[in-house]
Amino acid sequence: MSAGGTGQAEPDRGEAGGVRTALAGLTTRGRSFLAAGIAASICAYVLGQEDLLRVGLLLAVLPLLCATVLYRTRYRVAGSRRLSPARVPAGSEARVHLRVDNVSRLPTGLLMLQDRVPYVLGPRPRFVLDRVEPGGRREVSYRVRSDLRGRYPLGPLQLRLTDPFGMCELTRAFSTFDSLTVIPRVEPLSPVRFSGEAKGYGDGRQRSLALAGEDDVIPRGYRYGDDLRRVHWRSTARYGELMVRREEQPRRSRCTVLLDTRGIGYEGAGPDSAFEWAVSGTASVLVHMLERGFTVRLLTENGSSVPGEGADGFAGAGQDSADAAGLMMDTLAVIDHSDGTNLSRAYDGLRGGNEGLLVAFLGDLDEEQAAVVAKMRQRSGGAVAFVLDPDTWVREATDVRGPGGRPDERLRMLREAGWTALSVPRGASLNDLWRQADRERSGLTAVSGEAL
Repeated sequence: MSAGGTGQAEPDRGEAGGVRTALAGLTTRGRSFLAAGIAASICAYVLGQEDLLRVGLLLAVLPLLCATVLYRTRYRVAGSRRLSPARVPAGSEARVHLRVDNVSRLPTGLLMLQDRVPYVLGPRPRFVLDRVEPGGRREVSYRVRSDLRGRYPLGPLQLRLTDPFGMCELTRAFSTFDSLTVIPRVEPLSPVRFSGEAKGYGDGRQRSLALAGEDDVIPRGYRYGDDLRRVHWRSTARYGELMVRREEQPRRSRCTVLLDTRGIGYEGAGPDSAFEWAVSGTASVLVHMLERGFTVRLLTENGSSVPGEGADGFAGAGQDSADAAGLMMDTLAVIDHSDGTNLSRAYDGLRGGNEGLLVAFLGDLDEEQAAVVAKMRQRSGGAVAFVLDPDTWVREATDVRGPGGRPDERLRMLREAGWTALSVPRGASLNDLWRQADRERSGLTAVSGEAL
């Protein structure tokens, strides 16, 4: 069963296996009746009591008869599951809709419907359905919620059949599954103006060609389909072939978001850990930049990116921006700590001088890794770093400097290299830090261009 899909469950008709299945389905009541009937029959045989023998046989035959009838009942049941929505932020609820159709010519008996869900999504849902008429349907729903991001399987759906006397229960399971994707929380960010050389529609935008006057026109050769009104006659006379004015080609803004996933860079676990804050912050920046029309790219210290991402990343402000955001959220939903120990591969993954704005979420940095991050500034137009100090997050220290003043030292190294570097205290709001980074950078460089 899947969203919009169906599956069917039918009883197995194998002889030997069928008998074992029917007997294994006896409930406590059925087993008690069977044991009491056998005991009464033995006592009646020993004592020579025919009436007691009849009672014993009745007690023993009743659960066996119920199991046989229930097992031999010919029925076909189809089921479907629909998730609303199939992708939900951590801490939010999703509703699962179940539908059961009786596609046989016989009415069903009492049905117990049960869906299998992971423990983190909540208790296992169970429903009791009354008799379903031929061609009839029943619909039920339940809610799931998780504070932990990830991809969780739902299913298979199970039907438990019971007889009217409660002597036997048989379980029939569908074979298909669904997946619920719990994505990181996304915090809305304020429009700010990070100054720098981020190319395109954002701040510091650079036009590829100037249109200040006739002398600034850069023509190109005529191509089939070009508007003849764009023919530049002076260049045509000069080059001896048709030349047309080149239209203004503004470059799209670029933004690369670097997420440090090194296991040695973070301490603690759970939804309130530093790593989860970094993942949520990465998701927030990616969505924000896509909405602002930037071409965005997700990068980790392993140099890996989102499956299906082009060489230039995903373009925002287009029809495919929602799909791009969904792919990135799916990637971040299952991202985990890596075994890496350095950030050199992330540095190699940056294209020299063509990254535009670089936003980094970093764990604990030693002097060597801080130096690698400092060099990344040379391959970007502007750079903002959010450094999560393990001493602050795990030990809940109020002093952001940590032992030996290392956090202040590494922040100083990044700032001297041109980064806007901020230390992230436990429980900090990304939007507040986002605006603080804008204020600090604005104090160093004049603000120009549009707001991010």
